[in-house]
Amino acid sequence: MRSATEAAGTFLIVLAVLAASVGGAAAAGNAPTREQVRAAAEHVRTDPDLGGTKTESTLRLKQTTPDDEPAARAGDFEWVRKFVRWISETARVLMWVAGALAFSLLVVGIRRWVRVRALAALPRSAPLPSHVRDLDIRPESLPADIGQAAAALWQQGEHRAALSLLYRGALSCLVHRDAVPIRAASTEGECVQLAAKRLDAQRGAFFASLVGAWQLAVYGGRLPDTGQVLDLCRQFNLYLQPASRAEAGP
Repeated sequence: MRSATEAAGTFLIVLAVLAASVGGAAAAGNAPTREQVRAAAEHVRTDPDLGGTKTESTLRLKQTTPDDEPAARAGDFEWVRKFVRWISETARVLMWVAGALAFSLLVVGIRRWVRVRALAALPRSAPLPSHVRDLDIRPESLPADIGQAAAALWQQGEHRAALSLLYRGALSCLVHRDAVPIRAASTEGECVQLAAKRLDAQRGAFFASLVGAWQLAVYGGRLPDTGQVLDLCRQFNLYLQPASRAEAGP
């Protein structure tokens, strides 16, 4: 690119040429024609430093800011915001549903608990068994002194009847006086287990020994020793005093 001084010099030279041409033509008696003047003017006009239009480009660095980002770029993450908003709303609904469900379960649980407590508070009037298996344990079916009556039967040779009377009397005592939950279908082993939960150690051991002598005769086919049976008869009233008819009720 030529400087402004060079452009001015060129312009002056062109003017001098034009003046010389005009002066020479005048001296010669010939004025410059219109075409010559137009050609000279066109030459001056087309010179990039004397006339015409120039276009200059300048490259500048511009620091961008968040405000200068295109609007379309901000929309790239619009679906993320919508998804997060949907998750938030869904979680809120699920929390309400879970809370309502937990409250319903709590109400149902409280109602069941109240019902169970109310049923437990009701007096139980389950009828006591009159027989255990095929043995009559009603107090009115037993003699007043079971131990003495059983010893008399044993000495008379009625061994099974004597052991049966001891076992029947013991069951009647446990059911009507000690409130042991023996039922009509309870076996000998079940009766021993139930009695052990209600009786003290000595009474429980005596009842277990009596049941053992009964089982030996009934299921083992052997009779216990006479001394053992007579000891059971003598100690019966000490450990298993049967209930009276008045205590047993109607």
